[in-house]
Amino acid sequence: MARRTGGDGTYVPEGIADEFTQGEPARGGPAEGGPASGEQGQKPSRPTAPALGLVGTLRWMWRQLTSMRVALMLLMLLAVAAVPGSVLPQRNQNAAGVIEYLADHPTAGEWLDKAGFFDVYSSVWFSAIYILLFVSLVGCILPRSMAHYRALRGRPPRVPSRFSRFPAKASGTTTVSPEEAADAVAARLRGTISWLPTFRVDRGEEAARGAARPASATVSAERGYLRETGNLIFHLALVGLLVSVATGQLLHYRGQAIVTEGRGFANAVVDYDTFEKGAWFRPESLVPFSMTLDRFESEFASDTVAFAQARDFTAHVTVTEPSGEQRPETVKVNHPLVVDGAKIYLQGNGFAPDITVRDAEGEVAFAGRVTFIPQDTMYTSRGVVKVPDVAPGLDQIGLVGYFLPTAEVDPDGSARSAFPQPVDPLLVLEVYTGDLGLDDGSPQNVYELDTASLTPALDENGERVKVLARPGQTVDLPDGLGTLTLGDELPRYVALDLRHDPSLGFVLVFALLALGGLTVSLFTPRRRVWARAYVAQDGATVVEVAGLARGDDAGLQAEVDRALAAVPGVAEPAAASPAETSLDAPRQAQEPRVETGSEKD
Repeated sequence: MARRTGGDGTYVPEGIADEFTQGEPARGGPAEGGPASGEQGQKPSRPTAPALGLVGTLRWMWRQLTSMRVALMLLMLLAVAAVPGSVLPQRNQNAAGVIEYLADHPTAGEWLDKAGFFDVYSSVWFSAIYILLFVSLVGCILPRSMAHYRALRGRPPRVPSRFSRFPAKASGTTTVSPEEAADAVAARLRGTISWLPTFRVDRGEEAARGAARPASATVSAERGYLRETGNLIFHLALVGLLVSVATGQLLHYRGQAIVTEGRGFANAVVDYDTFEKGAWFRPESLVPFSMTLDRFESEFASDTVAFAQARDFTAHVTVTEPSGEQRPETVKVNHPLVVDGAKIYLQGNGFAPDITVRDAEGEVAFAGRVTFIPQDTMYTSRGVVKVPDVAPGLDQIGLVGYFLPTAEVDPDGSARSAFPQPVDPLLVLEVYTGDLGLDDGSPQNVYELDTASLTPALDENGERVKVLARPGQTVDLPDGLGTLTLGDELPRYVALDLRHDPSLGFVLVFALLALGGLTVSLFTPRRRVWARAYVAQDGATVVEVAGLARGDDAGLQAEVDRALAAVPGVAEPAAASPAETSLDAPRQAQEPRVETGSEKD
């Protein structure tokens, strides 16, 4: 190659244009009739890469977004972004918890609220990660699907000229013709199922190449296309999961209701105690059925080994369809009731005794069933009675305390429940007076009593007065506040959770598809097998088989051996291939031998 130098004496390869080695000519230089850069002592500038431009930049960004590395990073980022939704209270699930958190952490809570940490799954940043992951997967799948389609329509690679360089090989001799031997190897590689071949096989012929290689019958086979198919199915299933989960979040609804025996609820938004819904939910989509709790049965162990352990909970209900048809049903733990595509779960149960409170003037200020929430396995249940509707001029009354299904009272006056069933029920309440705060319109938890602005009723020793009532009893409230009556019956209540998510079936299908596709992708070997059969100088047919795998494959040699064993009458000793020996040394008479395993060239 000719050697030339630039204006500064540096070496310039022959065939490289000057503009890629010298940069812009200086003003007044050769381009304008002035002296060369070397004459002025200026060193030429380095070559500069052409600018990408807008289209090039967009293309580069698209390639980065659709790369597998970025897709995995987005998937991990999505998992990390979902963590605050599990740690912090969310408005659509626990609005009271969000208010409490903001009150306890005024500074941090305000910043977290502005950043959308109390509405994580509907926030802009979470949606951006979700959409980017979706686009990345789609952009990765489309080109790979097209390439895989072209590969499926292609044919196995041609037979290599030398087999000695392959990691798995075997050879043998037989008395059948080369065509028959090649047909036997091809049939073995195709498998026994015609519509689902093990290998894609091409059967061919090779012309003689002088004395070194006689005419031969060849087989070229390849398998492992299902590996990429499984990989694509896995990625498509991930896209299906993303779409299904997003659709479910947009269309789902969930409602919780507490229903006592003999009463029911209708499938309407206003009838639920709490109700959460997706952005695309419409109230008119609710099927107007109703359900009544006829009775609730509970069973607890009474033996000493598993004392008071729950055995069974059964809610006997009557479902009324929109047509007016009624049917009896049962709801058990882990056995939900399905009504019009919605599942109704039994989430909890307890006691809701009838309580009647009369004020100091004898007027009924409160009457109804009060839900007491169990606090332990013995159903020691806590409840609150708020009595705002007293006669004018009287203080409002608040009662808070416990309902004990089987009460045991100690000599010091403390009481506890000894068994979950109502064997000896007792109601224990403390009394407060003042403003309950219900008239200012602020939302309150019905299961909590804010005693900050209330005055407790005290006895002459300064201790808080406790009101004890058994079923059917009427007791006086302290300080002449009125009376309290506990009903004879002790109705039970159940906490029902109704959920409707139209995407659950699709999530299950796509999850199974993802698992199946991943399994096929991981456990399908990618192999290529070639065979050549020709007539040696002694008149015997020599059969050579070689195999190649992508990555480590412990079963490759066994595959090659099985292909050779499929040849009828194959003998273990075999003559060496002329194609292998003629390239390294003149072909000489050799003893018959069998070649298996890996050999170095």
